[in-house]
Amino acid sequence: MILGVIADDFTGATDVASMLVRAGMHTVQVLGVPESGLPQADAVVIALKTRTSAPGDAVAQSLRALASLRAAGARQIYFKYCSTFDSTAQGNIGPVTDALMAALGTDFTIACPAFPENGRTVFRGHLFVGDVLLSDSGMRHHPLTPMTDSNLVRVLQAQTSHPVGLLRHDTIDGGATITQARMAQLRAEGLKIAVADALSNEHLMTLAEACAELPLLTAGSGVALGLPSAYARRGWFTPNANACDLDTLQGPAAVVSGSCSEATNAQVAQWLAAGRMALQVDPLALHSGQQTADTVLAQATQALAQGPVLVYATATPMSVRAVQQAIGVQAAGEQVEHALAHIAQGLVQAGVRRLVVAGGETSGAVVQALGVQQLRIGAAICPGVPWTQSTLAGSGEAVQLALKSGNFGGADFFAQALERAVVAL
Repeated sequence: MILGVIADDFTGATDVASMLVRAGMHTVQVLGVPESGLPQADAVVIALKTRTSAPGDAVAQSLRALASLRAAGARQIYFKYCSTFDSTAQGNIGPVTDALMAALGTDFTIACPAFPENGRTVFRGHLFVGDVLLSDSGMRHHPLTPMTDSNLVRVLQAQTSHPVGLLRHDTIDGGATITQARMAQLRAEGLKIAVADALSNEHLMTLAEACAELPLLTAGSGVALGLPSAYARRGWFTPNANACDLDTLQGPAAVVSGSCSEATNAQVAQWLAAGRMALQVDPLALHSGQQTADTVLAQATQALAQGPVLVYATATPMSVRAVQQAIGVQAAGEQVEHALAHIAQGLVQAGVRRLVVAGGETSGAVVQALGVQQLRIGAAICPGVPWTQSTLAGSGEAVQLALKSGNFGGADFFAQALERAVVAL
């Protein structure tokens, strides 16, 4: 194994795996740390569900993943978080980074959530989402990790005991050698973590080349785009043009959406505007017993005969706040996650073989309900979202999953994903 990735949520894991496969790297994603050891591959991505867990728990799970990756011989470790740097003042990006650095015995790494293809850029340490600062984007309303500060140096410094500095874009413009020299200078000045600017894929490629031999990288998925070519130049592996091939499957399709991001709200609205079949899960109705996951599942299963069906709890920030005030933040989130996971499991049992899931927390709950332990990574539907394939426990049948971060994809993503699935009708 060349690269071992620790991802803090399930959609983020498929996101970074997609970057590696895209560049010809045989990549396998596992859900949690398997007891029986890791599969053989050029890169293994361990997907955790630690983004919104308590910092101590996130650190413990990440260190367990690190131990498994090191035992399998990983040459480099990559801590993957969201391209919008989702975290709170307490963590979890800083505490996990600190713990990984200590365990690896390294005194320097970078932090770079940039993903220009999806509109996430870092300029002089400030994170932009499209044309607006992170703090002016829809992320300021996130129900669990509201991002109200765009200055990543300041955000990360609040979470870590290590001095944090900045690796500017005009340095990275000079190429890998100049970038390495600047990192050495920052290191000599006592800085332990450098927030790296990135405005383009060229910046990401330069960062990957400059950092390919660091013990630890922390980033969104963007930096991973350049790592396979950097590894290949060092003779560590040979890129494989067929790395993203999946099987051809038969069966109906469905979409399950729990994300309440602006992007996913637009995707649900587009699906509804097109007159496609959709069923809404209402958290307040679930809480009162007026609606149950089983009744929604029965309706969705029946609707499959007419074509793909969307089951969604996606709502506006105002609606989400109203639900949280009525039944509590944690209770609201858990209730919806459990309901959608139960519905997704029932749809697969009813024969669904293409399943799109929107939202990191929702994706984690769904794959756990399905008992999925490993994913083959296929071609990208859009930047950061690939089709994946897994074998169902018990039946041994294959199912293809598209696990979408809430903020990713255009308005027609759901239909686009189903059109690109590898399925025999």
